[in-house]
Amino acid sequence: MRKNIASTSIDTGHAGERLSAGIVRSGSLSNGLRIVSNLVPYVHSVTLGIWINAGSREDPEGLEGLAHFIEHAVFKGTRKRDYVEIARCIEETGGYIDAWTTKEQTCIYVRCLREHLPLAFDLLADLVCDPVFPAEELDKEKEVVLEEIASVNDTPEELIFEDFDSRSFPRHPLATPILGTEESVERMAESDLRAFMKRHYVPGNMLVTAVGNVDHDELSKLAESHLGSLAAGPSDTLARNLFDTANYKPFKATVKKSVCQAQLLLGTVIPREDRHYWGLMVLNTMLSSGMSSILNLELREKRGLVYQAYSSMAFLDDVTTFNIYAGTDKGKTAKTLDTIAELFAGRTLTDPDPAEIETAKSKMLGSMIMGMEKMTRRMSVLAQDLFYFGSYLSPSEKALLIESVNTGDVTAATTSLGVPSLLSTLIYKPSR
Repeated sequence: MRKNIASTSIDTGHAGERLSAGIVRSGSLSNGLRIVSNLVPYVHSVTLGIWINAGSREDPEGLEGLAHFIEHAVFKGTRKRDYVEIARCIEETGGYIDAWTTKEQTCIYVRCLREHLPLAFDLLADLVCDPVFPAEELDKEKEVVLEEIASVNDTPEELIFEDFDSRSFPRHPLATPILGTEESVERMAESDLRAFMKRHYVPGNMLVTAVGNVDHDELSKLAESHLGSLAAGPSDTLARNLFDTANYKPFKATVKKSVCQAQLLLGTVIPREDRHYWGLMVLNTMLSSGMSSILNLELREKRGLVYQAYSSMAFLDDVTTFNIYAGTDKGKTAKTLDTIAELFAGRTLTDPDPAEIETAKSKMLGSMIMGMEKMTRRMSVLAQDLFYFGSYLSPSEKALLIESVNTGDVTAATTSLGVPSLLSTLIYKPSR
């Protein structure tokens, strides 16, 4: 009888401590800004983030990539700091600053020693509240983003995902690349940046998270001092252009590309359905987590068809996306696709082995416990829970939800994907 991590983690005091989130506290300012802290007293650092609940799906038509470009542009100077001082003031203390943009959120964050939290908050607030967008710096940053786009275009494994989205979400912002296009980036003006920030960089659409050796009361005072005077935005700020999955039409496309290896991407788009969330997570783990995963064993170890194959899922406000990627020799494309189809038609996924489900759950719990040792990941998980579920789920709560997944849940999750009837296929075929 296999002994899994979940039963040990929940039932014994020692392992239960591994699932402790520390102390999580939350609050709001009078202007609607949310503040959440996670005290982890055994570290000496703080990871502080300011999140904006706006990403590429909020980009105006014709200005695709605007949310991402703003994430870059705020680093080019404020009334108090030029672009050199922005980086130097935190790096001189041993900390670092970074940012990212997704389809739904933008995050700007700093990791620093605990005693430098006031400086970190002052710096982040400066970036989101008082950027100056010097014209010459914006022009240079456009060149940087154009190089970033070129990098994606030179990486077929990344490009095929963007191409797949463009076909999956017809006439919808979810179809456009997070980075935008060369044409859309070139046409961006300072007025576009300020209009976007005026609409989305508002207290009710923002979240402050701090994880590590942080005092919540101190964090709240810093938030009040730096962000308490921010005025509320328009009442419809949070309204999103939702995607109607009736507009998703399965497709099969083959595109010739100047690549050495065929790139295969299969996937589907389904409506958000939270009752399948944890079953889908377990299914994705079964398919793609590690060398012992189903896709690796079936495609690489048993048949030698691929070097790399994996599945991925994205849980958005309104839809869930599912993909399987594989890279293979052009002569093995048909066999690779047939093998994947056989997996979804066979008992491996339609009537999964309970022991494999237990293994997947153990992998998830182990990954969650180890992930808790990374403060930036903790901060990201904290924010994503709030954006997606509307509330924070403790590690112990998640462990119970994972442990409750059974064979029926995984089968239902597989069925919810509608494969093979709803599965689309995009192939990049070597042209040389």
